[in-house]
Amino acid sequence: MIRFANPEFLYMLLLIPLLVVTYFYLQKNNNKILGKFADTKLHNVLFPFRSKAKSNIKFAIYTFSIFLLIISVSRPQVGTKIEEVKQIGIDVYILLDVSKSMLAEDIKPNRLQKAKYEISKLIQRLKGDRIGLIVFAGDAYVQIPLTSDYSAANLFLNAVDVNSVPQPGTAIAPAILLALKSFRHDDGTKKAIVIITDGEDHQGDINTAIDEANSKGVAIYAIGFGSPAGVPIPIYDENGNQIGYKKDNEGNIVLTKLNEDLLKEITSRCNGKYYRGTNTEDELEAIYNDLAKIEKSEFGSKRITDYEDRFYYFLFLAILLLVADFFITLNKSSLVIQFEKIKGQGR
Repeated sequence: MIRFANPEFLYMLLLIPLLVVTYFYLQKNNNKILGKFADTKLHNVLFPFRSKAKSNIKFAIYTFSIFLLIISVSRPQVGTKIEEVKQIGIDVYILLDVSKSMLAEDIKPNRLQKAKYEISKLIQRLKGDRIGLIVFAGDAYVQIPLTSDYSAANLFLNAVDVNSVPQPGTAIAPAILLALKSFRHDDGTKKAIVIITDGEDHQGDINTAIDEANSKGVAIYAIGFGSPAGVPIPIYDENGNQIGYKKDNEGNIVLTKLNEDLLKEITSRCNGKYYRGTNTEDELEAIYNDLAKIEKSEFGSKRITDYEDRFYYFLFLAILLLVADFFITLNKSSLVIQFEKIKGQGR
């Protein structure tokens, strides 16, 4: 099996036909100019050492060398073996609150941005574990199904904002139930849920969600972002300028408060742990250390083809041709000149 590690460089091969056309156009133009300067029969007299054949040979060497160099920088690789690699780890669903209250700035730059930053750092540290992301506000949606493709997970995480879920509210119970439903419970892996929210209010029967998590042996951890005393939610215009604070229907400024009691209850009943979010600490780092203590399980295997680079063959041949070209002159060889003299004397 052959592949190219940098296939984008192969587009440079389109330059070769252009180079060939340009060369022959210039050759034709030069011959036309020489034809105007002197009759064709006099060319051998005026330019006795000029060799058209060598000129074409040198151009062919240059062109083929360029072809080889383009192939070389495209890094051709050959697959030499296919092996099965066991995947061992745990499954983690992160439940991220994206309600408007997460825009409060008691955690800098705001609650949501700090949460996304911590999730991104956690993803970078995961090795073998599968991770998924559920975003919730008044409803819950799977943003990233369970995956070990951490690059894709980070990509989808960057797109998350308060507009990801249009329904207002903080539906913690439905988010937990959705995570439990989204787990693959037939593969025997250990499972955990991490809730990141201000826990301001909740919808649905939280007790039902807790009982369901316990029945399936899923531990729940939580990080509470915000202030129990309450802070206002800033509003910004399209240019990023603050224009005020969120208000209720009566014109009063809305204060968003952290509901720690709810999060402590959920985590204590589900064999997890609660962490208070701060500006300086990385709470998910602490949770990662807790997750690392959970027994890892094999949840499958994947086939990996081991590829080996072969670019150096093309590079070596290109260098060899360019060195050979250096010793090829544009003049006719002495044997050819002697042959032409003998041929001319015979006439």
